[in-house]
Amino acid sequence: MSVDSPGFIFISAALINNFVLSYFLGICPFLGVSGKIETASRMGMAVTFVMLVSSLCAFGINIALEAIGAPYLRLISYIVVIASSVQLVEMFIKKFSPALFRALGIFLPLITTNCSILGLALFQTSREYNLVQSIFFALGAGAGFSLALVLMAGIREELDLADTPSIVKGIAIVLLVGGILSMAFMGFAGLGGGS
Repeated sequence: MSVDSPGFIFISAALINNFVLSYFLGICPFLGVSGKIETASRMGMAVTFVMLVSSLCAFGINIALEAIGAPYLRLISYIVVIASSVQLVEMFIKKFSPALFRALGIFLPLITTNCSILGLALFQTSREYNLVQSIFFALGAGAGFSLALVLMAGIREELDLADTPSIVKGIAIVLLVGGILSMAFMGFAGLGGGS
């Protein structure tokens, strides 16, 4: 499989270069929303949607800014697009799922400041992905983000039922598990063929 193929880009973004567990981007929702599998999976879907919209918009913005000779406006343009996408998702969730809106709480508007979404736009621009590659990159990054959230949520639900020592209860065990998950995902680096 070629390094530039959409399939490899998807697998790379989801597993090999997972935004949360390899690049350590988006740690805030990873630690904050991963208490329950249902909430984590829905947050993952929301972030994936915002990543897809932001990726498509970043692709178009990059072409437009290159055409007018103003690539220095990329960062601010990406931030505006991300904030707008999050507002759209927030209004949609509030309208159609008030329970999920309350469950996600402050973490839903914090998608705006989720550095993994901005990182996605900047990475795809610096790697000069075409439209198809950008879409697969966004979907892979979203899938990897969702996978990390759901894995952590599942482990945290099991830890709530386990008899853990009081010294590691709470955030301490969450950070330990996050570190172990990160090391496990580093094992996928061998799939990248040295890139």
